[in-house]
This record gives sequence, structure tokens and C-alpha cells, in this order.
Amino acid sequence: MTTRWNYAPWVFLTPFLGLFGLFAVWPLIHSMVLAMQQTYGPGHSQWVGLHNFKFLLSDPLFWKATANTVKFAVGTLAFQLPIALGLAILLNSPGLKGRALFRLTFFAPSLVGLPFVAMLFAPIFERRTGLLNVMLHNITSAWDPDFAWTQNYIMTALIIASTWMYAGFNMVYFLAALQNVSKELLEAAEIDGAGPWHRFWHITLPEITPVAGFVTLLSIIGSFQLFELSWIMLGDSAGPDNRGLTIVMYLYQTGFQTGDLGYASTIGWVLALILMSVAYIQRRIMKRKED
Repeated sequence: MTTRWNYAPWVFLTPFLGLFGLFAVWPLIHSMVLAMQQTYGPGHSQWVGLHNFKFLLSDPLFWKATANTVKFAVGTLAFQLPIALGLAILLNSPGLKGRALFRLTFFAPSLVGLPFVAMLFAPIFERRTGLLNVMLHNITSAWDPDFAWTQNYIMTALIIASTWMYAGFNMVYFLAALQNVSKELLEAAEIDGAGPWHRFWHITLPEITPVAGFVTLLSIIGSFQLFELSWIMLGDSAGPDNRGLTIVMYLYQTGFQTGDLGYASTIGWVLALILMSVAYIQRRIMKRKED
């Protein structure tokens, strides 16, 4: 008995495969070719092989951007995630009234776009008239008369703005994880005399570890993609002494301001390798904990 080839699934898949190849596969292949070239604007390029990658290893601006991005990522993990977890624990309390309203209030900032958040916080941190900047300038004027968030503490300002936007978003993941923690185990531990801290450390935390790992990975990936927030808050620049320069911002400056799309593609592929490495390490760590 011969089987007939069924063309119907391929007919339905053709639009998706065509769009995927046009807007995903072809740009990836083209970017790999561009990474091996040095471009001088549209239609002008020179094949340089791996020279772009060699130059990147000794490029001080790239390492400056990488250091700034890592600072932002570490600050986000150390500051934003504990706040998100704390809010989730608070809103998971059955005795709290108005929990639905609080959940909406904390989650609402994540519904707006990053450009809006940047435009909202830029006046707050503005050097001369910004509310928060003026308040802290009055406090620190005795030992730091030139204090300014967008001059001296750019990454701290960006972390604060990012926390306002994403703490509620990450709170939702933690809240969902907390609601899936076994109530029987918590009640049994309480009967055995375990206090709130011991119940959290030995029962709740291990139960929510997979979600915590997922949220951590999302936060790291989002931190390494930082661009709009810093670009708008710093007035379309990297700030003084490139203190607000990030990897994606450097990629944008190289590709669209300098015009070297080849080196910009190199930066993009290195960024992709960094994120893939982070995802692989996170996966290995989570798998080891599961085993």
C-alpha cells in the first residue's frame, strides 16, 4: 500500500515559513556576513574576516559598555527582585484587605512603555530642577557640591526607574509561585513549631526556586538589552564619560550614527553569545538543583 503525500499542511504553513525566512532566517544569515565586513555606509563595504572580533577584544568603549551593563544587571537583581518577592509575599497574605487593588496598582507600571518611563523619570533626576536630584543635592551638598544623578550616579538612577516599572511585573510570577506552595507542608511545619522564617527558608523558597530562576534569567536578558531607558533619560547620549553607555546603545551608535554596520553586527553577535551563555549556565544550575 502506497502512502500519498499530503500537501495540505505545507500549504497552510507556507505563509508562516515565508515570513519567518524573510524576517528571521535571512537577517541572521546576513548579519553573520556583515560581521565579517567593515562598512562605510550603504553599498560600501570591505571584507575583513575576523578583524572585527579581534578589534572588539581591545575596544575600550565596548568593555566600558559591558561593565556598565553588568553593573545595571547586578543592581537590578540585587534591588528589584527582592522588592518583587517582598510584594508577592505581602499580597499573598490572606488577611490583607484590598489585595486585588494593590496587585493592579503594583502591576500597572509595567503596562506602559519604556519611553514613557524614561520621560517620566528624566525630569525627576534632572540636574537643576529635578525633584529627587534637588532633595538629595541639599543633603549631600556639604561633601559633594556637584552631586547629580544623571552625572555621577547614572546606573543607580536607571536601576530605580527600572525597578518602578518591572518590580510589579516580576511580582506576578512570584505571586503565582507562592500560591502553588503546598499549604499542607506549611501547616505541618507550623504544627511542628517552625517559625515564619524557617517555613519560608525550608519550604517556600525551595518550592519557588524554578520560578525564581526563570525571573532571574528574564531580568538578566532584559538588563543586557537596556537601551531606550538610558538613551531617553540621558538626552540621546551616553552621559558624561560614557557612564550610561550600554552594549545595545554602543551597537546603535556604531551602526546608525557611525555607519559601520559590520562592527555593529559583531557587537550584536557577541551580545547574543553572552545571553546564550547566561541561559546555558542558568539551565545547568537549575538542573543540578532539581537532581
